[in-house]
Amino acid sequence: MTRFMNKHIHAYLDYPVGLGLILMPMLLNIGSTNQLAFWLSVATGFAALLLTFLTDHHLGVMKVLPYKLHLAVDFLVGVTFLLAPLALGLSGLDAAYFWVLGAVVVVVVTLDKSQPEPQIA
Repeated sequence: MTRFMNKHIHAYLDYPVGLGLILMPMLLNIGSTNQLAFWLSVATGFAALLLTFLTDHHLGVMKVLPYKLHLAVDFLVGVTFLLAPLALGLSGLDAAYFWVLGAVVVVVVTLDKSQPEPQIA
């Protein structure tokens, strides 16, 4: 598997993704099947901005959290987003929003070069 993501590219994606998680639910009317869907995205967006602000990469401001911790949190967010439609009873666009975002986050973390390569026995 070719891993193309790295710390530098990831840092440039973090701020727009955080802002997108805050703004997109308003633009797409996310939360029509369960209002918690709206707030999950918005709260995650603010948390993502804070995480990025604190991460030790070139666009981090305080640089107190290691990048690998950042990746672990991103992975947990991806899994949470994949499970959110089931846990919150989402359907339609609400469900698709979380499934697509969750899948993208998991793929991005998986394709990061700083992650250890899977060992084939």
